[in-house]
Amino acid sequence: MKPRIAVLGCGYWGSNHIRTLKSLGALYAVSDANLARAEGFASEQECLAIAPDELVTRTEVDAIVMALPPQFHAEYAIKAVESGKDVLVEKPIALTVADAERAVSVAEANKRIFMVGHVLRFHPAFERLKELIDSGELGEVKYIHSHRLGLGKFHTENDALWDLAPHDLSMILAITGTEPLEIRGEGAALLDHLSDFAHLHMRFPNGLRSHLFTSRLNPYRERRLTVVGTRAMAVFDDVEPWERKLAVYRHAVWQDSGQWAFTQNEPSYVPVDEGMPLTRELQHFLQCIETREAPRTGGEEAVRVLKILTAGTVTHD
Repeated sequence: MKPRIAVLGCGYWGSNHIRTLKSLGALYAVSDANLARAEGFASEQECLAIAPDELVTRTEVDAIVMALPPQFHAEYAIKAVESGKDVLVEKPIALTVADAERAVSVAEANKRIFMVGHVLRFHPAFERLKELIDSGELGEVKYIHSHRLGLGKFHTENDALWDLAPHDLSMILAITGTEPLEIRGEGAALLDHLSDFAHLHMRFPNGLRSHLFTSRLNPYRERRLTVVGTRAMAVFDDVEPWERKLAVYRHAVWQDSGQWAFTQNEPSYVPVDEGMPLTRELQHFLQCIETREAPRTGGEEAVRVLKILTAGTVTHD
């Protein structure tokens, strides 16, 4: 029998969790502060609608997926794990490092699964990229940069960095296997006091450098992660069709008589199995509930991501 999962928060991303869990046969209930909205989803998906404060105490609910405004994540996650529920909390898991650490600590004390929705870690193209890096195909990784640009969405609590960067930071931390030594952030607020553009520059212990650029006021959409190694470069471009999502460039650079020379080669496209990252993420969550294994994107990683976001945040008057 599959775990019985409830989704707390029936907004844009919560609705995706609801439909995906239904397709996996694990959706038991939905919950939202707007009861009418929850009842609408319950009717559509043939499940229960339960009020948020009642949800955490329902003994038949095994786990809760939380897709709330981030200022409420830590509070409800703590209530849930103290009531014996496993949780998957959407990013960011809190607005302060202290709240995030408290939620993760309480989950550990109660021996509950605490997973975070860094969904791109479950993208087949990123998983294949990680395999190439771990196998040495790219050589030693020297530089990583990511661009996550587009128009909208606009939030009253989250700026472009906090809304868009967590996925990329999760991927960068997975590749580096360590935390940055130095973090420098730059931001620009055009609409109000929250940054609409943000740059993040990081230096890691092994000399690896990384930069991240996010924007919610960009005229075109870009979803690109580039990894530069000593043997090859790779690009994960999620805007491209599946057969072109992961490209490897085997450019060569060398010194000849004291001068730098290079050859530029056409990319080779790495075959990637198609699959929806959210489906794969939720399948992993179900597996962790059943086996009690630690999630690939657990609470400790989420705290590391939050520390970087905090260090890189630029405040505006």
